[in-house]
Amino acid sequence: MGRPVDVSAKPRAGTRCSAQDIYVRLREMILSFELYPGSRVTETELAEYFGVSRTPVREALQRLEQDAYLLIRPKQGCFIRQLDIAELGQYYEVRQDLEALSLRFACEHMADEALQALGAEWDPVTQPGRTDDPGVMVAREESFHLALAEGGGNVVLANYLRDINNHIRVVRRLDFTSGERIDRTYAEHHELVQCLLRRDLPGALALMQTHISQSEAFAKSLTLHQLSQRRNSRFGQI
Repeated sequence: MGRPVDVSAKPRAGTRCSAQDIYVRLREMILSFELYPGSRVTETELAEYFGVSRTPVREALQRLEQDAYLLIRPKQGCFIRQLDIAELGQYYEVRQDLEALSLRFACEHMADEALQALGAEWDPVTQPGRTDDPGVMVAREESFHLALAEGGGNVVLANYLRDINNHIRVVRRLDFTSGERIDRTYAEHHELVQCLLRRDLPGALALMQTHISQSEAFAKSLTLHQLSQRRNSRFGQI
Protein backbone atom coordinates (compact mmCIF):
# COMPACT_ATOMS: atom_id res chain seq x y z
CA MET A 1 0.00 0.00 0.00
CA GLY A 2 1.38 3.43 -0.91
CA ARG A 3 1.33 6.55 1.13
CA PRO A 4 -1.71 8.84 1.03
CA VAL A 5 -1.93 11.67 -1.45
CA ASP A 6 0.40 14.51 -0.44
CA VAL A 7 -1.96 17.24 0.72
CA SER A 8 0.87 19.79 0.66
CA ALA A 9 0.58 19.67 -3.12
CA LYS A 10 -3.19 20.25 -3.15
CA PRO A 11 -4.51 22.74 -5.70
CA ARG A 12 -4.86 26.24 -4.33
CA ALA A 13 -8.20 27.15 -2.82
CA GLY A 14 -10.52 28.61 -5.43
CA THR A 15 -8.81 26.78 -8.29
CA ARG A 16 -11.32 24.90 -10.40
CA CYS A 17 -9.94 21.61 -11.69
CA SER A 18 -11.33 20.08 -14.85
CA ALA A 19 -11.18 16.39 -15.66
CA GLN A 20 -8.19 17.20 -17.89
CA ASP A 21 -6.41 19.01 -15.04
CA ILE A 22 -7.01 16.05 -12.74
CA TYR A 23 -5.84 13.58 -15.36
CA VAL A 24 -2.58 15.49 -15.94
CA ARG A 25 -1.86 15.88 -12.21
CA LEU A 26 -2.57 12.23 -11.39
CA ARG A 27 -0.50 11.04 -14.33
CA GLU A 28 2.42 13.13 -13.08
CA MET A 29 1.99 11.71 -9.56
CA ILE A 30 2.09 8.18 -10.96
CA LEU A 31 5.10 8.80 -13.19
CA SER A 32 7.04 10.45 -10.35
CA PHE A 33 6.06 7.71 -7.86
CA GLU A 34 4.16 10.06 -5.57
CA LEU A 35 1.50 7.42 -6.17
CA TYR A 36 3.43 4.16 -5.95
CA PRO A 37 2.75 0.96 -7.92
CA GLY A 38 0.01 -0.95 -6.12
CA SER A 39 -1.26 2.09 -4.21
CA ARG A 40 -5.02 2.44 -3.81
CA VAL A 41 -6.96 5.66 -4.29
CA THR A 42 -10.69 6.30 -4.28
CA GLU A 43 -12.95 8.74 -6.08
CA THR A 44 -14.01 10.21 -2.73
CA GLU A 45 -10.43 10.78 -1.58
CA LEU A 46 -9.45 12.41 -4.86
CA ALA A 47 -12.60 14.53 -5.07
CA GLU A 48 -11.75 15.94 -1.64
CA TYR A 49 -8.11 16.44 -2.62
CA PHE A 50 -8.99 18.39 -5.77
CA GLY A 51 -12.02 20.14 -4.25
CA VAL A 52 -14.40 18.92 -6.95
CA SER A 53 -17.31 16.55 -7.34
CA ARG A 54 -16.67 12.91 -8.13
CA THR A 55 -17.74 13.33 -11.77
CA PRO A 56 -14.52 14.91 -13.18
CA VAL A 57 -12.47 12.59 -10.96
CA ARG A 58 -14.27 9.56 -12.39
CA GLU A 59 -13.67 10.81 -15.94
CA ALA A 60 -9.96 11.34 -15.24
CA LEU A 61 -9.61 7.89 -13.67
CA GLN A 62 -11.30 6.24 -16.62
CA ARG A 63 -8.84 7.92 -18.98
CA LEU A 64 -5.93 6.81 -16.81
CA GLU A 65 -7.21 3.25 -16.94
CA GLN A 66 -7.51 3.44 -20.73
CA ASP A 67 -3.91 4.66 -20.87
CA ALA A 68 -2.77 1.74 -18.66
CA TYR A 69 -1.75 3.81 -15.63
CA LEU A 70 -4.16 2.19 -13.19
CA LEU A 71 -6.84 -0.46 -12.72
CA ILE A 72 -10.39 0.28 -11.56
CA ARG A 73 -11.96 -2.42 -9.42
CA PRO A 74 -15.67 -1.95 -8.70
CA LYS A 75 -16.43 -1.39 -5.00
CA GLN A 76 -12.70 -1.58 -4.16
CA GLY A 77 -11.18 1.55 -5.63
CA CYS A 78 -8.46 2.35 -8.12
CA PHE A 79 -5.06 0.72 -7.96
CA ILE A 80 -1.93 2.16 -9.52
CA ARG A 81 -0.70 -0.44 -11.99
CA GLN A 82 2.07 -2.67 -10.71
CA LEU A 83 5.27 -2.88 -12.70
CA ASP A 84 5.52 -6.38 -14.14
CA ILE A 85 9.12 -6.74 -15.34
CA ALA A 86 8.32 -9.82 -17.46
CA GLU A 87 5.43 -7.99 -19.12
CA LEU A 88 7.61 -4.96 -19.77
CA GLY A 89 10.05 -7.23 -21.58
CA GLN A 90 7.25 -8.44 -23.82
CA TYR A 91 6.29 -4.87 -24.69
CA TYR A 92 9.89 -4.17 -25.65
CA GLU A 93 9.95 -7.28 -27.86
CA VAL A 94 6.88 -6.04 -29.73
CA ARG A 95 8.34 -2.56 -29.89
CA GLN A 96 11.46 -3.88 -31.62
CA ASP A 97 9.40 -5.26 -34.49
CA LEU A 98 7.14 -2.20 -34.75
CA GLU A 99 10.08 0.19 -34.80
CA ALA A 100 11.76 -1.89 -37.49
CA LEU A 101 8.63 -1.69 -39.62
CA SER A 102 8.45 2.04 -38.95
CA LEU A 103 12.00 2.47 -40.26
CA ARG A 104 11.20 0.55 -43.43
CA PHE A 105 8.27 2.83 -44.17
CA ALA A 106 10.23 5.97 -43.27
CA CYS A 107 13.15 4.91 -45.46
CA GLU A 108 10.79 4.45 -48.41
CA HIS A 109 8.44 7.36 -47.98
CA MET A 110 9.76 10.07 -45.64
CA ALA A 111 11.00 13.14 -47.51
CA ASP A 112 14.56 14.40 -47.09
CA GLU A 113 13.29 17.75 -45.82
CA ALA A 114 11.32 16.10 -43.00
CA LEU A 115 14.26 13.90 -42.04
CA GLN A 116 16.66 16.85 -42.07
CA ALA A 117 14.34 18.81 -39.76
CA LEU A 118 14.08 15.81 -37.42
CA GLY A 119 17.84 15.35 -37.42
CA ALA A 120 18.36 19.02 -36.55
CA GLU A 121 16.18 18.56 -33.47
CA TRP A 122 18.63 15.92 -32.23
CA ASP A 123 21.95 17.49 -33.21
CA PRO A 124 24.40 16.08 -30.62
CA VAL A 125 26.55 19.23 -30.82
CA THR A 126 23.97 21.96 -30.29
CA GLN A 127 21.44 19.71 -28.47
CA PRO A 128 18.40 21.97 -29.05
CA GLY A 129 15.69 21.59 -26.45
CA ARG A 130 17.96 19.60 -24.13
CA THR A 131 16.73 19.37 -20.56
CA ASP A 132 17.51 17.31 -17.48
CA ASP A 133 13.79 16.94 -16.77
CA PRO A 134 13.09 13.20 -17.30
CA GLY A 135 9.43 13.81 -18.12
CA VAL A 136 10.25 16.30 -20.86
CA MET A 137 12.95 14.06 -22.29
CA VAL A 138 10.61 11.08 -22.42
CA ALA A 139 8.02 13.18 -24.27
CA ARG A 140 10.66 14.34 -26.76
CA GLU A 141 11.98 10.80 -27.22
CA GLU A 142 8.50 9.44 -27.83
CA SER A 143 7.79 12.23 -30.33
CA PHE A 144 10.93 11.28 -32.27
CA HIS A 145 9.83 7.69 -32.74
CA LEU A 146 6.27 8.71 -33.57
CA ALA A 147 7.55 11.22 -36.12
CA LEU A 148 9.29 8.38 -37.95
CA ALA A 149 6.17 6.21 -37.84
CA GLU A 150 3.93 9.03 -39.03
CA GLY A 151 6.48 10.11 -41.63
CA GLY A 152 6.28 6.66 -43.12
CA GLY A 153 2.58 7.17 -43.66
CA ASN A 154 1.16 4.32 -41.55
CA VAL A 155 -1.27 5.76 -38.99
CA VAL A 156 -2.14 2.35 -37.55
CA LEU A 157 1.52 1.65 -36.80
CA ALA A 158 1.86 4.99 -35.01
CA ASN A 159 -1.18 4.19 -32.86
CA TYR A 160 0.29 0.84 -31.84
CA LEU A 161 3.50 2.59 -30.81
CA ARG A 162 1.50 5.06 -28.73
CA ASP A 163 -0.12 2.19 -26.89
CA ILE A 164 3.25 0.64 -26.11
CA ASN A 165 4.53 4.02 -24.93
CA ASN A 166 1.69 4.14 -22.40
CA HIS A 167 2.80 0.83 -20.92
CA ILE A 168 6.55 1.51 -20.68
CA ARG A 169 6.59 5.26 -19.94
CA VAL A 170 7.31 4.90 -16.22
CA VAL A 171 10.46 2.88 -16.91
CA ARG A 172 11.59 5.18 -19.70
CA ARG A 173 11.26 8.10 -17.34
CA LEU A 174 13.53 6.41 -14.80
CA ASP A 175 16.00 5.73 -17.61
CA PHE A 176 16.39 9.46 -18.32
CA THR A 177 17.88 10.40 -14.97
CA SER A 178 21.49 10.91 -16.08
CA GLY A 179 23.12 13.40 -18.38
CA GLU A 180 25.11 10.62 -20.03
CA ARG A 181 21.89 8.84 -21.01
CA ILE A 182 20.47 12.03 -22.51
CA ASP A 183 23.68 12.76 -24.44
CA ARG A 184 23.68 9.22 -25.83
CA THR A 185 20.07 9.58 -26.96
CA TYR A 186 20.92 12.72 -28.94
CA ALA A 187 23.82 10.97 -30.65
CA GLU A 188 21.83 7.81 -31.42
CA HIS A 189 18.80 9.65 -32.80
CA HIS A 190 20.92 11.91 -34.97
CA GLU A 191 22.95 9.01 -36.38
CA LEU A 192 19.77 7.05 -37.09
CA VAL A 193 18.32 9.94 -39.10
CA GLN A 194 21.56 10.22 -41.09
CA CYS A 195 21.18 6.55 -42.06
CA LEU A 196 17.66 7.22 -43.29
CA LEU A 197 18.83 10.23 -45.29
CA ARG A 198 21.31 7.91 -47.02
CA ARG A 199 18.46 5.39 -47.41
CA ASP A 200 20.65 2.95 -45.51
CA LEU A 201 17.95 0.72 -44.06
CA PRO A 202 20.26 -2.02 -42.68
CA GLY A 203 22.30 0.61 -40.84
CA ALA A 204 19.18 2.25 -39.42
CA LEU A 205 17.77 -1.11 -38.32
CA ALA A 206 21.00 -2.00 -36.52
CA LEU A 207 21.06 1.34 -34.71
CA MET A 208 17.41 1.04 -33.68
CA GLN A 209 17.91 -2.47 -32.36
CA THR A 210 20.82 -1.32 -30.20
CA HIS A 211 18.90 1.75 -29.04
CA ILE A 212 15.86 -0.24 -27.90
CA SER A 213 17.91 -3.11 -26.47
CA GLN A 214 19.64 -0.68 -24.12
CA SER A 215 16.29 0.52 -22.79
CA GLU A 216 15.02 -3.05 -22.50
CA ALA A 217 18.11 -4.06 -20.53
CA PHE A 218 17.50 -1.18 -18.14
CA ALA A 219 13.87 -2.23 -17.66
CA LYS A 220 14.85 -5.82 -16.92
CA SER A 221 17.40 -4.65 -14.36
CA LEU A 222 14.77 -2.91 -12.26
CA THR A 223 13.35 -4.34 -9.06
CA LEU A 224 10.63 -2.89 -6.86
CA HIS A 225 13.31 -2.36 -4.20
CA GLN A 226 15.27 -0.18 -6.62
CA LEU A 227 12.10 1.71 -7.49
CA SER A 228 11.46 2.29 -3.80
CA GLN A 229 14.98 3.64 -3.33
CA ARG A 230 14.55 6.02 -6.26
CA ARG A 231 11.24 7.18 -4.89
CA ASN A 232 12.56 7.77 -1.38
CA SER A 233 15.65 9.59 -2.64
CA ARG A 234 13.37 12.09 -4.38
CA PHE A 235 10.59 12.49 -1.82
CA GLY A 236 12.23 11.53 1.48
CA GLN A 237 11.69 8.47 3.59
CA ILE A 238 8.09 7.38 4.03
